[in-house]
Amino acid sequence: MSDWVTISSLATAGGTLVLAAATFGSVRSASRSSRLAERSLLAAQRPVLIPSREDDSPERVMFGEGHRVTVEGHGGVLDVFEGHIYMAIGLRNAGAGIAVLHGWHVAPYAQDTLHERPALEAFRRQQRDLYIPAAGNGFWQGAIRDRADPSYDGLRAAAQDGTRLMLDLLYSDHEGGQRAIARFGVTVNEEESGRSANVVRYWNVDRDDPR
Repeated sequence: MSDWVTISSLATAGGTLVLAAATFGSVRSASRSSRLAERSLLAAQRPVLIPSREDDSPERVMFGEGHRVTVEGHGGVLDVFEGHIYMAIGLRNAGAGIAVLHGWHVAPYAQDTLHERPALEAFRRQQRDLYIPAAGNGFWQGAIRDRADPSYDGLRAAAQDGTRLMLDLLYSDHEGGQRAIARFGVTVNEEESGRSANVVRYWNVDRDDPR
């Protein structure tokens, strides 16, 4: 005679196991879909800073004291005026989201540290946030006014002798996420007056680097 109690228990257990497997598969699929949706959303608001193009319009940049410099397309400026050091480069955003510039670090070019990521503590905070629109162009500006600043003498000498500079920019998307660092080499332009800026390397701060 069949033990219907045992058969019923086994059938219930089997059904529960099937339901658990189906639930696990559904949750796993939903989790995968959620991750893909999140990655798509982040990619849609991720900025990527590159130098402005040579045919971009010049940028007229004004500093707090009223001093102005003009940055040509794909160009850079290192200007010493009344003892103050003024710097700027032209930028373009090749990404899909708005870029917000948060900080900068500049130093004379050094081959031995060219591919070393700068520490976040080394960045100077922008006095005001600079926004570069998606698929648009803009500029970065920075100034050193204190002659006792550790970078002052080196930058003043670079302005006189044309030394190449390494400029690091810390930026993010418009919500402050997806932070990245772009390193630019700012070199005297042999054919024209002023300097030109070219990207050397990128680092991601809040996610793994692509390399």
